[in-house]
Amino acid sequence: MNETVQAASDVAREHSERQVSSGTVSAQLSTKIKPIHTARLAIVYVRQSTQQQVLDHGESTARQYALVDRAEALGWSRDRIEVIDEDLGQSGSSSEHRTGFRRLLNEVSSDAVGLIIGLEMSRLARSCKDWHALLELCGIYQTLLADSDGTYDPSDHNDRLLLGLKGTMSEAELHVLRNRMYEGLCNKAARGEVLNHPPLGYIRTIQGNFVIDPDAQVQAVVHSIFDRFNRWGSISGLLKSLVHDEMQIPIRPHYGPDRGELQWRQPNRVTLLNLLHHPIYAGAYRWGHREVDPKKKIPGRRTTGRTLNAYDECRVLIRDRFDAYITWEQFEENQEKLRENSKKSRFMSAPGRGASLLAGLIQCGRCGRSMSVAYACNRLRYTCQRGAIDYGEPVCQSLSGAELDQAIGRLMIEALRPASIALSLHAAKDIQSQREQVSQQWRHRLQRAEYEADLARRQYSSVDPGNRLVAADLERRWEEKLNDQERLQLDHRRFEQSQPNELTSEERSRIERLSTDIAALWSDAATTPEDRQVIARTLLDRIVITVEDESENVDVEIRFAGGFVNRMRHTRPVQTYDQRSDYKELINRVHQLKASGSTLAQIAASLNDEGFVPAKRAKQFNRGMISGLLRREKHRKNEPLSQPRDRSSLNDDEWWLADLAAHLKMPIATMHRWRKVGWVKARKIDSVGGHWAIHADASELARLTELRSYRRGWGEQKTPTRLTTPGSKDR
Repeated sequence: MNETVQAASDVAREHSERQVSSGTVSAQLSTKIKPIHTARLAIVYVRQSTQQQVLDHGESTARQYALVDRAEALGWSRDRIEVIDEDLGQSGSSSEHRTGFRRLLNEVSSDAVGLIIGLEMSRLARSCKDWHALLELCGIYQTLLADSDGTYDPSDHNDRLLLGLKGTMSEAELHVLRNRMYEGLCNKAARGEVLNHPPLGYIRTIQGNFVIDPDAQVQAVVHSIFDRFNRWGSISGLLKSLVHDEMQIPIRPHYGPDRGELQWRQPNRVTLLNLLHHPIYAGAYRWGHREVDPKKKIPGRRTTGRTLNAYDECRVLIRDRFDAYITWEQFEENQEKLRENSKKSRFMSAPGRGASLLAGLIQCGRCGRSMSVAYACNRLRYTCQRGAIDYGEPVCQSLSGAELDQAIGRLMIEALRPASIALSLHAAKDIQSQREQVSQQWRHRLQRAEYEADLARRQYSSVDPGNRLVAADLERRWEEKLNDQERLQLDHRRFEQSQPNELTSEERSRIERLSTDIAALWSDAATTPEDRQVIARTLLDRIVITVEDESENVDVEIRFAGGFVNRMRHTRPVQTYDQRSDYKELINRVHQLKASGSTLAQIAASLNDEGFVPAKRAKQFNRGMISGLLRREKHRKNEPLSQPRDRSSLNDDEWWLADLAAHLKMPIATMHRWRKVGWVKARKIDSVGGHWAIHADASELARLTELRSYRRGWGEQKTPTRLTTPGSKDR
């Protein structure tokens, strides 16, 4: 660039000398130029619109540099003339990236400029906004403007009118040129000839067309990517499959010293997504995929405002324009699958490592939000708490997940049974095909490593042994290629040991045996939770859960992929017996059996036989549960639980711990916890078997009653101190 500018300056000097000698430039001063102007600087503004114009149109640049002599002829000395050429190669449509123009405005506003001279007014600005901003400053600070046609005073209304007209014509000329070029571009695009950089798997020919990369390994990788997407049905599954098999994707950089050289890099989500969305892999040409929305542009950032259009919304779409990797029907199926995955993303998350079968599939039937998964003490639970997290609302609903997963799993097994034989044959064929693809990739990588090592050997052998500087570098490269080949061979051997090329007879028989019994395959130890999640996402669209009030009854709507809907009634474990809808029937039956003389163990057995289910996570009743039920009923009816204990060992206002717990209608274990944390004053009486006595006068009873009924609200970190601090015994 510096050499180009210097050459333009030399040409400008010669051009100026010719003009002066021929009398083109008059030494007569304009009547508008006054001493107030010549006392300040004269600025020569030089600009070309593009770098190509700077390189190819040297005469225009030279004419602009020659304006220095024009300024000198108008009365400015050489030391008072300054050239601003920082905007060479910048468009005049905006001042956003023109540092030279902004510098010019700063100089004018500092009252240091008497004359601005340019080849023509369009060199200064092709935007009316920038042009009139310059005119306003020049009018305020009495700065003159000059071009090849004459000298203008922006403070004079006639000159101002002429300058405004010239600015408008410059902007209009810009739009005419731009529209003319854009129409030509559109006509070229309509023929499918506007091509930028070739996408992955394609190269550009000498004629400028795109063709499939002739490298066999590149073609095999691209074909494998589409095959794996058809198998897994999602970007996440495709990416994990490629990473698991240590497959790399071929990239030919568009810039830099390695431009066009084939490189192998780790797969990533963005590259795979762009590949699946590009219609060129189905042989189609598109133009207008990325367009600029002026409302979304951010000043100072050129790449902002771009919008992405789908393949069927592009300005130009030409079928069968290029060689294809897949058919057009396969491409449209892939786009539909990607759209469905996008719609499901509101409810469905990617398969995870947790034990949950339905993670990301469950939708709340009350509010429509996705229900989250929680693991507390190795217990799975589905909870709708999005409203609580985002808006501080109460938790919508929740239920234990293990029982629901089992019920849905049994339903899925029944749906899979008719296809068990076909599943067996397809599984064996699919595994064999996948292993063959991976083995083919390894063969290609080994062949490439062998070729590169042999090429390095031949280059080393062809060099003159006396040229030690070159021979030493080629020898080092040969050793590096041999080391790379050896490492790749070791990796391949390890891969073959862990992943044999062909299925053994034992593997085939195991697949067939498990496939004939879907239930055994589902519960097999080798089937991971992630495998079950993949199957669930293949069969199910979503699960809608609605808990009836706070009861154990749950309405479950199973929406299978394909539109089939099944509904079932599910019973969830609940925390308290009051939540059970059959509690009255249960307690009446317990009283009936007890009145008939049955023992507690016999009552529990009868309830289990009759189908009653206890609260919480227990499967069956036992003797202790029946005792707790009867005790609970006595609490509710304020009946004495047993004969009062001897109070002779107690002081005034003291209670036995069990009696106080019964009075407050709370578990004895909770009262013991209060005692341990210091929420009550207690003493142990060894003379009566080590029972605990609790101090509780009238004020303490009021405090403990309020503490018993207190429930922490949203945002409270702990129970208020006034409720947890016991009072003095003396008051």
